[in-house]
Amino acid sequence: MSTVRVGLRCDAGPQRGVGHLVRCLALAEEFLARGAHVAVFGAVERVGWATAELAARGIPLHPGPDSPAELVETARRHELDVFVLDSYELDPAGAGALRAAGIRTIAVIDGDSRGQDADFYVDQNFGAEAPVLPGRLLAGSTYALLRDSVVTARPPAPRPATAVGRPRVLAFFGGTDAVGAAPVLTRVLLATGHPMDLTVVVGRPEIEAELDEIVPGRGQIVRPVPPTGELPTLIGEADLVVSAAGTSTWELCCLGAPAALVCVVDNQRESYARVVRHGLAAGLGELPELTGAGVAGRAARATAARTLHGLLSSPERRAALAARAWATVDGRGRARVVDAVLDTVIGTGVRTPC
Repeated sequence: MSTVRVGLRCDAGPQRGVGHLVRCLALAEEFLARGAHVAVFGAVERVGWATAELAARGIPLHPGPDSPAELVETARRHELDVFVLDSYELDPAGAGALRAAGIRTIAVIDGDSRGQDADFYVDQNFGAEAPVLPGRLLAGSTYALLRDSVVTARPPAPRPATAVGRPRVLAFFGGTDAVGAAPVLTRVLLATGHPMDLTVVVGRPEIEAELDEIVPGRGQIVRPVPPTGELPTLIGEADLVVSAAGTSTWELCCLGAPAALVCVVDNQRESYARVVRHGLAAGLGELPELTGAGVAGRAARATAARTLHGLLSSPERRAALAARAWATVDGRGRARVVDAVLDTVIGTGVRTPC
């Protein structure tokens, strides 16, 4: 049997964030574990830790083709059997062009297929459902795409309720914090007045400069750290995690982390609402509301601070969130996706039991 060759088309950078790359990396790890040859195609700009993650796995990074014709030419030149497309910016016609060229195509989506004509659509969002699509839809948190570092750090059982005088809090908002959420949520956290040991992942120098101007209160410590590949360890050590409602939501669930989420961009809104409604995480609202001026802005920040104070002061509330989250994402989503794809590429090929 010849080696299956897989390409993944995604981009990462200060404005794009790293969510697309992170979930493609999860798929890459699974394909590699099945003996496939894997390459990433795209731009990874000013995200050193992400580039290092690819290099550590021996995954080559090539320039990203953009147009349908360029995608097909790239697939042929690299003799790809499978092409994964994870982008909001690519021409939607690219998926159909690849299919017409005989390349098995996977579109990773967040609700909206953007008119792509793919063989498979992967929507890992909790409760995801989509209109009937011409390919096969793999939808819901059953198919959450998680990296090795997350899956191996998953605890064997949900966390118990543990009382602590000064909770350890972790705040991070994507690999680059493209929307500048960290200073806003740091201020809201400190406004609770509750003692805490707060670690904030700083995605950009300008974010760190703004954090330096924030003065914590009594019993509060703020510790900025750079983006790191050790994030699952930090999550596992935290009593509470505050994060954006993006790709990292499923990592938090898999790790059974008690979390409070903020919706930072429009395409997170639907998933954010579902996660909060089902009690997988607490909701802090939408970032534009939290940054708003006047009475409305002050009210949104005060509401978020009350929610956070309730979590910081109640180990039972934190444990309840953690238990529901842990039970929702089992860490085997990427294996299910690759099983489905390889079944169509090599028939009864190598499978990972689920």
